[in-house]
Amino acid sequence: MSVPARVLVFSATAGYRHDSIPAGAAALAEIAVAHGLNVVHTEDTAELGSLLRSGCAAVVFLSPTGDVLDDVTRQRLRAHVTDGGGFLGVHAAACAEEQWPYYEHLVGARFAGHPEIQPAEITVTDRAHPATAHLPERWAWTDEWYNFRADPRASDRPGAAGGVRVLATVDESGYRGGTMGAGHPLVWCRRTGAGRSFYTALGHREAAYADPDFRAHLRGALLWCADRDTAAGG
Repeated sequence: MSVPARVLVFSATAGYRHDSIPAGAAALAEIAVAHGLNVVHTEDTAELGSLLRSGCAAVVFLSPTGDVLDDVTRQRLRAHVTDGGGFLGVHAAACAEEQWPYYEHLVGARFAGHPEIQPAEITVTDRAHPATAHLPERWAWTDEWYNFRADPRASDRPGAAGGVRVLATVDESGYRGGTMGAGHPLVWCRRTGAGRSFYTALGHREAAYADPDFRAHLRGALLWCADRDTAAGG
């Protein structure tokens, strides 16, 4: 049975709600449709579970917060990825599903806090991926710079993702409030089971989703997760 050319965007919140969610959902829909993918945006856990059962190319968690999935939907999301589907976590996706250990494995890290929104300089450490191939090696950007409880690259901690490929980091010397030191990770991806998982900490501001570079970043991430042909390798 072929996988439906469909992307599921999920943005339910049980905690802080980002004002940028509508802009993010609209941007993802425009990107997906331009590449022959249909989009369903839902904030209903039962609907997400039902849609996962009927198949999709990728699931996007667009800044969800809190514990928003029931056990059935958790099982179907895990099966979707391990059986070959894609998962894209955007910004506050690292703030969701605190009570589900597999979710940390899926996203790669859990949110630990952030300083105020401010400009900083991103170092693109891997430009061979379609989500970062268009970016300069040093990218000036303004965002909410997330700190994480542990580095997703660490393999010696319980539940560590393992095999994480970090694509971009932030230079903590250029802003206030970073807690992770040199090589502070922001964007990463990995294979999990037969599927693909990608996380970007960027995307707090509504304006980000109108920015051409950020939209190209999302495009590359989404098409990689959906296992679609892209201009760059990955």
